[in-house]
Amino acid sequence: MRTQWDDAGEAKAVTAPVSLIVSAFAPVGDARETLTPELVRDEATSLLLIDLGRGENRLGGSVLAQTYGQLGNTVPDVTPEDVRCLFEAINELKSERLIQAYHDRSDGGLLVALLEMAFAARCGLDVQIDAEVDTAVSGLFSEEIGVVIQVADSTLDAVLSILAKHQLDTLTSIVAKPRLDERVVVNTVSFELIDSRRGALQQLWAQNSFVIQRDRDNAECADQEYADIVAPNPGLSASLSFSASEDVAAPMIATGVRPKIAILREQGVNGQAEMAAAFDRAGFESIDVHMSDLKSGRRQLAEFKGLAACGGFSYGDVLGAGEGWAKGVLFDAAMSDQFQAFFERDDSFALGVCNGCQMLSALAPLIPGTEHWPRFARNVSEQYEARLVRVRVEESSSILMAGMEGSELPIVVAHGEGRAQFKNVASAAQLENAGRVSLRYVDNHGQQTEAFPANPNGSLNGITGLCNTDGSVNIMMPHPERVFRTVQMSWAPKEWPEDSGWMRLFRNARVWVN
Repeated sequence: MRTQWDDAGEAKAVTAPVSLIVSAFAPVGDARETLTPELVRDEATSLLLIDLGRGENRLGGSVLAQTYGQLGNTVPDVTPEDVRCLFEAINELKSERLIQAYHDRSDGGLLVALLEMAFAARCGLDVQIDAEVDTAVSGLFSEEIGVVIQVADSTLDAVLSILAKHQLDTLTSIVAKPRLDERVVVNTVSFELIDSRRGALQQLWAQNSFVIQRDRDNAECADQEYADIVAPNPGLSASLSFSASEDVAAPMIATGVRPKIAILREQGVNGQAEMAAAFDRAGFESIDVHMSDLKSGRRQLAEFKGLAACGGFSYGDVLGAGEGWAKGVLFDAAMSDQFQAFFERDDSFALGVCNGCQMLSALAPLIPGTEHWPRFARNVSEQYEARLVRVRVEESSSILMAGMEGSELPIVVAHGEGRAQFKNVASAAQLENAGRVSLRYVDNHGQQTEAFPANPNGSLNGITGLCNTDGSVNIMMPHPERVFRTVQMSWAPKEWPEDSGWMRLFRNARVWVN
């Protein structure tokens, strides 16, 4: 019931339609056990549809119906018992490591689910619909409850046996197989419906988003990302010049000595937990230090061997990103003296990431050996970019990158103002020639790039990490602390151990402190 007033100002109670929106969430106990839609391409596999709609293929309320300006009369339905069986079956298949990829089909239908899986893996598909043309459309686009799973052909019998155990065998059918030539072919019993290229279909799928992006953001960046859909691309990969399994800090950790590092933050910073965890894992005692602790005298930088300025949104990024944070030091004589004294020590080191990178770059007048450092300006894309990109570790004087030179590996970026803005091209060249460029964006072919989205901010020559002359102070826009464990990464090589390749950076710091 609700109250409504008529023209005379009299109140009356009326009955109004009630909408119930139900949402739910649950913890993920082990992110390593999650399944994704990305298809595996390196062995013979099949895609199975588990259809809880029991062949009804009702189109009411579907995207297909809405596309034709219709609503439909009959909507999908499901029984609680079928949902329980599916839940238990998927859990058992997961525990036996029998599922290689997973996607639900109730948002767009079977064809959309299959194509999204193909898009994620940049591969083609052979799709076989066991129906005539007149009923194939409903089978491809109905949004009945159901899932698509990828399984190895060598384990198909075992998978079907488990599904039968949970009364799902009669609801399961093989609907597709991946193919490596990027052709997508859809056949019915007697008619071929589609024979197209993965790239063409993916561009069609992304077209509305592309048009919006092109109008709202930087048009050139939108064009580059859209063109990348059809460009030859081997995908993300990693190549290490060292062993990810080697713990170079183990001898130092064995001594039991844990040097103190200040995990520095300001209002709006949000990356301190990951940064503290990474340095703690490398053998440091991570101390949470807020700028107010330094201003009040509760803490002094003289206590610490290291300083890590963390990423986030200091002051909501409204004062020039990390530059507002830096001004709290530069415009306070006592703070300036304290930071300068720390940077001038020969037994201290500093790392600035993202917001902290912007902050330390603005403190360059206090840091020895930072001539020609850039400031960090708005991304060329004109948007905040949160992506997994690829970088190359360059040969430099950085103490944190020792032994990592030549490695190419994925890393997270999350920034809106990450473009290295040099005074001029000559300044960038002098940093390059002096061995003070430590990280550079590269594309999936290993080439340095300024093209979006492989270079998410448009920095000159892909430059995204720098150090001072002696390598003790390092700044970078990407977030190594957010990917120091392999499980933190949305994609990582299967052979990587618990610690990712980025853990070496933090261990190098512990070795340097000794």
